[in-house]
Amino acid sequence: MKHILTLLTAVLLAPLACLSSAHAQQTKNPATADEAKAIADGINHPVEPDPRVQSDGKPWGINKATVSDPARPRVLLIGDSILNGYASTVIKRLAGQAYVDYWVTPACQSERFNEMLSMVLKNGPYDVIHINLGLHGFQRDRVVKGMAEKQPRIPDGQFEPLTKSFVEVMRKENPQGKIIWASTTPISLRDKPSELDPQSNPIIVEHNRMAAKVMAELGVPVNDLYTLSVKHLNLKQNDFHWKDGAKKLQGDAVADGVLKLLPARK
Repeated sequence: MKHILTLLTAVLLAPLACLSSAHAQQTKNPATADEAKAIADGINHPVEPDPRVQSDGKPWGINKATVSDPARPRVLLIGDSILNGYASTVIKRLAGQAYVDYWVTPACQSERFNEMLSMVLKNGPYDVIHINLGLHGFQRDRVVKGMAEKQPRIPDGQFEPLTKSFVEVMRKENPQGKIIWASTTPISLRDKPSELDPQSNPIIVEHNRMAAKVMAELGVPVNDLYTLSVKHLNLKQNDFHWKDGAKKLQGDAVADGVLKLLPARK
């Protein structure tokens, strides 16, 4: 019974991983061992209550490369379940040129995400960080006391400042590394994957627009996985995920972007 209650609590509280306050622009150090454990659990054992957007492959968490040559550059890939699809292609493309860690997470822009990001970056330093987040921030499933309707996971008006804040975290915790932002891939109709979802996909398009604006202001290059992928809706597996052909295209695009920024051997 204790296990069931713990799991139920995790499911009910999972959307809180995407919550933030309007002033949550700084990453704070965990005050207690319990708080540090909660952050670590958010990295390696998160629960996504939306059944449509599960990990689609390996479980959520960070996968670390074995480093045997300290002179070889290191890369960190951060992303939602789409990363699970293209990670193997990137690792193969960068074999012998860089070690690749990758963190598959159902988080979205939030103060908690910044805390988890800060902890993940302690595994570095990384020469290049490639990040795409988006399939876990468009939902309206956040319960707010006193409000009858459920609210967006990312509070209205906070997408841009929170997106800026995680770039600031990466630059603070990993100052020598280069950053690449990737746009979020399209959402299709579940029963017709070759057709865009007229309700959810416009939110993705708007989030991509706002993210691109922030990245332009901060001088961060954008890997436009949305434009690449939307041309290949025939390769959709379902409303969110992709068949192998699309995963290869996405992985090659990520690898190409990383290779352009990869430094020479140290």
